[in-house]
Amino acid sequence: MFKSIRWRFIVIYFMLVFIGMIISGVFIIRSTEQYNFNVIENRIDDISDILMPRISSYNDLSENADKIQDILTLYSGAGFREEIFVIKPDDKFSIIATTSQNVGRDALNVLNFDLVVASSNGSVEKTFVKDNKSQIKTLDKSFPIGKEGILYIRYDLSDVYNSIDKFKIIIVQATLLALIVTVVLGIFIANSITNPINEITAKAAKMASGDFDQTVDVKSKDEIGKLGEMFNYLTNRLKVSVSEISREKSKLETIINYMDDGLVAVNKKGEIIHLNPKAIEMLNFTETSLDFDKTIRELNENLVIEKIIADNKWIGSEIIKFENMILKVSYAPYANENGEKSGIVFVLQDITDQERLEKMRREFVANVSHELKTPLTSIKSYTETILDGYVDDEDTKIEFLKVVNNEADRMNRLVRDLLQLSSFDNENIKLEKEYHDYVNMVKYSIKKVEVTAKNKNQTINLVTDLDNLVGYFDYDRIEQVALNILSNAIKYSPNGSIINTFLTKIDENVSMTIQDNGFGIPEKDINRIFERFYRVDKARSRELGGTGLGLSIAKEIVEAHLGKIKITSKLEKGTTVNLLLPLDLEEY
Repeated sequence: MFKSIRWRFIVIYFMLVFIGMIISGVFIIRSTEQYNFNVIENRIDDISDILMPRISSYNDLSENADKIQDILTLYSGAGFREEIFVIKPDDKFSIIATTSQNVGRDALNVLNFDLVVASSNGSVEKTFVKDNKSQIKTLDKSFPIGKEGILYIRYDLSDVYNSIDKFKIIIVQATLLALIVTVVLGIFIANSITNPINEITAKAAKMASGDFDQTVDVKSKDEIGKLGEMFNYLTNRLKVSVSEISREKSKLETIINYMDDGLVAVNKKGEIIHLNPKAIEMLNFTETSLDFDKTIRELNENLVIEKIIADNKWIGSEIIKFENMILKVSYAPYANENGEKSGIVFVLQDITDQERLEKMRREFVANVSHELKTPLTSIKSYTETILDGYVDDEDTKIEFLKVVNNEADRMNRLVRDLLQLSSFDNENIKLEKEYHDYVNMVKYSIKKVEVTAKNKNQTINLVTDLDNLVGYFDYDRIEQVALNILSNAIKYSPNGSIINTFLTKIDENVSMTIQDNGFGIPEKDINRIFERFYRVDKARSRELGGTGLGLSIAKEIVEAHLGKIKITSKLEKGTTVNLLLPLDLEEY
């Protein structure tokens, strides 16, 4: 609507003054109104202070109604405007004395119901009352006269609101005058700003056409003058900048040509418009005019330009295998001068060595597990044969075999844990998810470890307000997680300690928190606690029979359920483990 900066400035200046006047007027009116109300309320309180001792001196207000009426009549004859009522809080709340013509009437029908009832209960109350017929507003306040009666005072606010109305008219007149002056001053100030800007705009248009020898006259030291100085500085720097851009372009081309990653720029038609030597080496490109789609289609269908545009997936990454290499291809769009997507830039990273190392790591875990399985079987067979009675020295035999058997069990647990982790690494784990009750699962888990806890005089509490909480999960896996965390809490807590298990529902998730007051975990070890074979206290962990893999397995199981596991701990203060698992009840 206002395309000219001159008129926008005038309108903004006008609106600022207008808003300022309105806010000031409202504030002044509100303050004046509140001041008058405070004065009136203080006046009512003063009247109450004068009348209350004289009225309360009568033990029975009803029997002394005439005397009280004389007091109020004397007060009314002095020319005061307040209406005063003395009310007997009987069944009808009768008015026994007043400065008005309402003696004997029911106060609940004449006066404010809430004030009368509140004061009958011994409290001092006030409120603003508006008469629907006369539209007259009053400030009413009531005071209890012991338990014998109520003193009710009403003040007519008509004069106050009449004064405020006149005050509003004065403010409106002042606002209109201020706005007229504002418009005149705004036009003058706008011209002083926009004329130099128009000159600079004309010079800038000539620069846009290629004439860089433009300067403006600086006539002042204010912001407009500084703008003119900056314009002149711009013309001097522009020639330098063009030269710098040329150098930067050359530098960028050098970086791209000698970077370790391959780079291919392709337009929307699938034509290669740029590729660096590393990309040529990786994909054996021989011509820059090679059709990218034709080459890449055989390697990965998702990288074809037509598919990327059709799926509207302009940013992403894919893995391709080419000859003996494994390449990670990341891509993102580039835009033209209008900001429209003109094509895609592909960055090729050779991750062959990384993948080979990762594969070696997975194979190592699997191989170690299978290598341990064979001697473990032999040890178990040998010890079971001896335990069947083929050794004469029974005491020596039993003690020896118990040690060997315990070590064999520990090795068996280690192999089992390694195989389970290997399955997670190779994504061979298939979750047997069904609908189960989390509350029952936790109760049974606690029962399974209660014997161990009782051996250490420990108490395990389940804290929950839920009778049941159905979720879709692999019962055995989640129970394994719960048992692992509970067992850790028992192992690493002192005798006689308390372990609390909290179970609650948060949105569409189940939250299970196991809290102990055991040895705790140092802060430096918290971030590594889920690493495989990592132990905070290696000697203590081995002594208690841990493999160092339990929490790693727990993390894999929880994440396989799309959940989260978090551990917080303070040394010698205890550890808290929180599981957050989705209920996943869409098909329930």
